[in-house]
This record gives sequence, structure tokens and C-alpha cells, in this order.
Amino acid sequence: MPRLAGTLIVLLTFILLWQGFHLLVGSSAIASPLQTVVKLGSLLGTGEFWLNISETMRAFVAAFLLSLLGGISLGIVLGVRKLAGNVAEPILTTLYSIPKVVLYPLVLLCFGLGISAKIAFGVMHGLIPITLFSMNAIRQMKPVYRRTSQVMRLSPSQSAFTVILPAILPEIISGVRLGFSLTLLGVLIGEMFASQRGLGFLLTSAINLGQIDTIMAIALLLTVFAVSCNSLMMLFNRQLTHR
Repeated sequence: MPRLAGTLIVLLTFILLWQGFHLLVGSSAIASPLQTVVKLGSLLGTGEFWLNISETMRAFVAAFLLSLLGGISLGIVLGVRKLAGNVAEPILTTLYSIPKVVLYPLVLLCFGLGISAKIAFGVMHGLIPITLFSMNAIRQMKPVYRRTSQVMRLSPSQSAFTVILPAILPEIISGVRLGFSLTLLGVLIGEMFASQRGLGFLLTSAINLGQIDTIMAIALLLTVFAVSCNSLMMLFNRQLTHR
């Protein structure tokens, strides 16, 4: 109950600050909460908007699954093999620090215009943080888990799925939460740069046309989606931690 009350207070404070900022700068700079909700309702009532949502979700789900599976698998391998991890960590950290936007022309050259380029750009954003979190989770794992798998004479694959993965899952979820948000960001940026469909494309069109209410409505939809998914992952992580 106290957590719910705190959430409601934060939400109410955010809405009041939003409304106050709207009154301060005017509708030409930022739409009010009511205008944004009304516009979002109007957009959700059109089939074209749902087609754009579907396009973004298709690319995002594919990119996130690739980032998730690839990041956890690679992180476990690099975490278990200490030498490989020590070599790979500075390389991954350097790649992670590179602004991904400068690589988008290369992505377009390799994948062309289409959903493949958006998926690739999303993976570029989400794969490395999940890999780094998974690798560090393995390194910080209590030695007793590895000794247990050795005593039970488990194969590397059995050890990974029955001992190591359950032990590091709470830490991995933290990386997954970050990877989730960055993958979504990568897909949206990809749509903004070179796409004729998707929420990122709609954002670019609205920016070019100065449609502030549309920009705010799409931003609100994306924020609600991202916050809801992250909250569910936090709840799942909390349940695992309390076991």
C-alpha cells in the first residue's frame, strides 16, 4: 500500500509539473496532459496508427529477442572463460561507448532499407549491455555454485542451465531492463532515419510538420509501454530476490 501511494504521488507530481510547464511556455512548445491524452485516443482510433505500432513492435520484439539470447549466451561464455572475458571486456566497453548513429549508414549498406536494418540497429544498442551484465554476474557468482556443478559432474551445458543461470538471474534481469530500453531506442532511431512506417517515422513526420500534440501523444504511448514493461521486470526480479 505505501508503495502504491508513493507511485500515485510521483505520477500526480509529474502531471502537475507537465501542466505547469505547458502554461509557462504555451501549446506551441508543449501540449497539455489533456491535449496529449485526447490526441493519443484519436490516433488509437485509426487503423493506420495501429499498422505503424505493429511495424515498430515487430522490429523491436525481434531485436530484443536477439539481444536477449545473444547477450546472455555470450555473457555466460565470457564470464566462465576468464581469459576470454578479460580480452573481450575492454573491446565491448569501447564499442558500447561509440555513438551508434554514426554507424547507421553502414547498417543501411549491409541490410538495406527495411525491417532488417531496424532490427540490426536495435540489436546494436541492446546486445552489449546485456552481455556485460551477464558476464559480470558470472564473475561475481559465489564459488560454491561452480563447485556444486563439479561435484554433480554436470556437463558445461547442464551446468549453465541448471546451476549458473538460476544463480545469476536476478543480476541478469538488471541488464535485461537496460537492454530492453536501449533496444527500443535503437529501433525508434532506425525508423526516424530511414523508414516509411513505424512510430519513429511518425515522430519524424510530426516534428517536420510541427505537430506538437502528435509528438507528445506518441512519446506518452512509448513512455507508458517502457515503464510498464520495466515495472513488470522489477517485480519479477523482486520476487526472485526474496526467494
